[in-house]
Amino acid sequence: MTRLCLLPTLLLLVAAAPGPQATVDVDVDHLRNARGLVHVCITRNPKHFPDCRGDPQALRQTARASDAHLRFSGLQPGRYAVTLFHDENANQKLDKLMGIPREGFGFSRNPVIRFGPPKFSAVDIEVGPGITRAQVRVQYLL
Repeated sequence: MTRLCLLPTLLLLVAAAPGPQATVDVDVDHLRNARGLVHVCITRNPKHFPDCRGDPQALRQTARASDAHLRFSGLQPGRYAVTLFHDENANQKLDKLMGIPREGFGFSRNPVIRFGPPKFSAVDIEVGPGITRAQVRVQYLL
């Protein structure tokens, strides 16, 4: 009888337990110099890609360009997109000249950029339990 009373409590504890946790390690390559900062955001929501603006669940981090390795922990497994830019003058924004970025930028899966940002589906990565590595190559147009 006691075992039957404990079964609902045990089932509630199992149902309330958080799912497996994931980590994304972002390595930034091809920075043209070590000046300034690297701003990185990671999102699951295609509506808030590429800048993560307005996404309350997006994760953001900033690192010195001289040490551009970032870790995002405590994620739920799923599909994510990583976006970054090299803020060489540390003014907290991607500087542009006539709409063309003057500072470097990059995305997970390193798509070739011609006109405008890539689609979410071109850069999303599958993040499973444990550690997923995302190597992002910075591109400069000017």
